[in-house]
Amino acid sequence: MIRVALPGPLATLARIGSEVTLDVPPPVTQRAVLDAVETRWPALRGTMRDAQSGRRRSLVRFYACGEDVSHESPDAPLPEAVVSGDEPYIVLGAIAGG
Repeated sequence: MIRVALPGPLATLARIGSEVTLDVPPPVTQRAVLDAVETRWPALRGTMRDAQSGRRRSLVRFYACGEDVSHESPDAPLPEAVVSGDEPYIVLGAIAGG
């Protein structure tokens, strides 16, 4: 089971808790995890990635094992600690200002 931690606004939009668990078949990649989240909770489609291109939204970041994986290939395998459920895959809304 993959654990996915979501920011409050997305959890509220989908009417779910801030952490969810999902079965994701191998290979477990960012794309596979996000596809599973959007399939299970369609209200989240287009909130983390552009619905047409699949590219990450600019003010959303993804973390695995404390590392920012936002700019890594969406098809790169996630760390074993995330795959095993020991660590969550974290979706985090970035803060912009000036």
